[in-house]
Amino acid sequence: MTDDQLPARLFPNRFPEAVDSRPGVPRDDCDCLSQAHGSPPGATTAFHAEIQDTRAPGWLKLLEMIDAAVADGREDFRPLPELSPEERRQIVTLPASIGRLTAVRSLVLYGMVRIPPEIGGMTNLKEFSPYTSRRLHWFPYEITRCARLADSTVSTRSIYGNYKYRPPFPRLLPPAGDTVLDVENLDPARWGTTAARTCSVCDGPIPVTGPHQAWLSRMVATDVLPLLVNACSQACLDALPAGAKDHLPRPHRGGAIEQPPPH
Repeated sequence: MTDDQLPARLFPNRFPEAVDSRPGVPRDDCDCLSQAHGSPPGATTAFHAEIQDTRAPGWLKLLEMIDAAVADGREDFRPLPELSPEERRQIVTLPASIGRLTAVRSLVLYGMVRIPPEIGGMTNLKEFSPYTSRRLHWFPYEITRCARLADSTVSTRSIYGNYKYRPPFPRLLPPAGDTVLDVENLDPARWGTTAARTCSVCDGPIPVTGPHQAWLSRMVATDVLPLLVNACSQACLDALPAGAKDHLPRPHRGGAIEQPPPH
């Protein structure tokens, strides 16, 4: 049988609810990496500055769904289809309470800007699919604590340092010196995250002057992901493992740093 004689195959859309094609409904894409593809001289990237509205109806419903999932011990958590398109657009990040979803094996999301470090508490997670999250450019280092994670579906063209284009990482700044910070309420445009409660490495408390930050690209399930480390000290940064093959081998602060060539 030739290729022309083979029956047509239909590939189902695994995330049909992720795209709202109604006229007038805005799409939450971004062009953060479009100008940085190929890392031309002077190309820079920056963190998204969106803040989660914790009074929004979509957020409040998401909190309720997490409580329900914890109570019934479900293994599959796909919350956003239960929200209206308008409510979905209100979700910038997941709440810290996702760390309570210890029975969940499959987590499917889309449209996210950030994933909180508490995802590391999902110790039974085996499948992680944040596909079509075009504004999700990095992941918390704590996701490496999900030791059973074996399958991932990530929009890799949308992540910092991806192997095809090598877009630059946002420049990380040192801790705030003698300035005392509210580590529960950080500026995401400065720190990437809105909270840094415990060390990504040792799980100890973050000092009031803020985290020691670094980037590290590591294989997580089936994808190499750019991981943001929020450490309590330089010693914890020094204890990090090596980076993934064909990526920067050591933790770094991003910015004007030479990456391996695209391939």
